[in-house]
Amino acid sequence: MVSIINRPPLPTGNAEEGLAVLQENAQELIDGLEEDSTDLGDAQRITLTLAQSRCLVDPRAANYPTWDAWVNAMQVGSAVFAAATTTEDHVQCRIAHKDRNLRATGPQWYVNPGSWLTAFYLAVVCRERDRITALCNVPVSLLRENGSRFQDYHYAWIDTLQTYWLGGPDLGPKLVAAIDGTDPEAVADPETVGKLLYPPMEMFHRFIRKDHAGFNRALANALQWHKEYWSEESRALQASGLVALAPLAIVCFAHDAGVPIEVESEYLPAVLIGRNWCGEFPT
Repeated sequence: MVSIINRPPLPTGNAEEGLAVLQENAQELIDGLEEDSTDLGDAQRITLTLAQSRCLVDPRAANYPTWDAWVNAMQVGSAVFAAATTTEDHVQCRIAHKDRNLRATGPQWYVNPGSWLTAFYLAVVCRERDRITALCNVPVSLLRENGSRFQDYHYAWIDTLQTYWLGGPDLGPKLVAAIDGTDPEAVADPETVGKLLYPPMEMFHRFIRKDHAGFNRALANALQWHKEYWSEESRALQASGLVALAPLAIVCFAHDAGVPIEVESEYLPAVLIGRNWCGEFPT
């Protein structure tokens, strides 16, 4: 039986005007990246906001502009780390339908665990295997250079995902370390950790154990907690709440491995899960 977790109704009256402004700002930042590649951090933020905001009016991600926005966000996220890790003066990255020569940036304020996880999740959702592999070869030590506000469980989770994708050893102990690090009594912000950061770890745990029923229970819990967190009055209108990005990425892993997905929600754009748009244009 399929569970349905609905997103609360949100105002859409001025959505198209807002999307047009976001689109213009995102394109302006992207077009300026060859001149100043350190704008990649701002570009990652705004392209992700645009991709998520598109799902306000297109919750299934069934329309081409939504897919285009998700691909752009994915490309920018990957470019953040391509520019940060290249040993050359420049690196070529495809962003928004053009190959762009970006200057090497080295470590920057935005090259941190949060931006890595965002880039990884987007690459998984867009099924960009080469980009996922490149991200999984980013040294965790690089993320620590500007990651002072991040906790040990962030690095343990990143280590877990890199190990899974690259087929490295000790996957189980690394996942246990990540989960243990989210103990509510050991973190500064137990609400955010408990409702947003821990749930995809539990989903992944069930996924690698091939526990299909447990996976779907963990998915339903993850979406319910996501809904509770982003329905709080001070957060209710933020684009970050429109799509459950981390659970969506783990669902994409599971879907491609043949796990039956028995939860439906506007927080999980169905067309992205089904990879219907993949291959629509060169990425």
